[in-house]
Amino acid sequence: MVELKNIDFSYSARQPLFEDLSLRLEAGKIYGLLGKNGAGKTTLLKNVAGLSYIKAGTCQVFGLDSKKRDPAMLEKCFFLPEEIWLPDTTVSTYLKMYAPSWPQFNYDFFRYCLQEFEIRPEARLKSMSFGQRKKTAISFALATQTSLLMMDEPTNGLDIPSKSKFRKLVAEITDENRCIVLSTHQVRDLETLIDTIIILESSKILLNNTTDEICEKLLFKTVTSLDQVEPILYSEFTPRGFSVVTTNPAGEDSKIDLEALFNVSIQQPDLIQQLFHA
Repeated sequence: MVELKNIDFSYSARQPLFEDLSLRLEAGKIYGLLGKNGAGKTTLLKNVAGLSYIKAGTCQVFGLDSKKRDPAMLEKCFFLPEEIWLPDTTVSTYLKMYAPSWPQFNYDFFRYCLQEFEIRPEARLKSMSFGQRKKTAISFALATQTSLLMMDEPTNGLDIPSKSKFRKLVAEITDENRCIVLSTHQVRDLETLIDTIIILESSKILLNNTTDEICEKLLFKTVTSLDQVEPILYSEFTPRGFSVVTTNPAGEDSKIDLEALFNVSIQQPDLIQQLFHA
């Protein structure tokens, strides 16, 4: 569906953002794209959407060069940025203006999303709060029913009930023919939704594995004392005890902790490379 091969990208000749980066995104998965501030998460999504151009290498979406922004590609993908712009019109008018650009747009599902988010179709976009505008934009993005859906920090600005509804709605559109990429710092919001983790670090893809693959190699648990486990790859003190990450030689079952996974990956990149790319 999406294939980036040996791409280079930079905003400044002195500071390359990506160097020889390769990545493949497949249908039927919900990817969580993680990285520190400035790692290039948003830029990577823009490269795929054809909104910023790579300097070297290739970026193909549905077999087409993304930077050419071919209509055959654009009608099958949607990118929702973190900072959204909506015109001074009603939700219904916005729908009439923009929905026809996506042939598979599901009007019934859009109305369903609005109802879930408690947004009135006759409401004016400019009179809404930031959170209401964000929910309207999310509803539109989900209703495009595109094969490739990319969303940058989608839960920013949402209240707690809306975050729960967002997860529910994304789960409802997920199928084996659709690829969803969620770039986020709010890992707790999306932990139960994501099935494949991509971590960007130092111009490279540090990790690109399913949650099942990760839990085969790493064990996530909470202990009352650090003397209870060794060797510890990462630990953090919490009110319930120490949240730790260790290797998993016995193949024990555990629930992935995305925040702990990210921290151990950034702190010990060589170990992560050894575990998952050996």
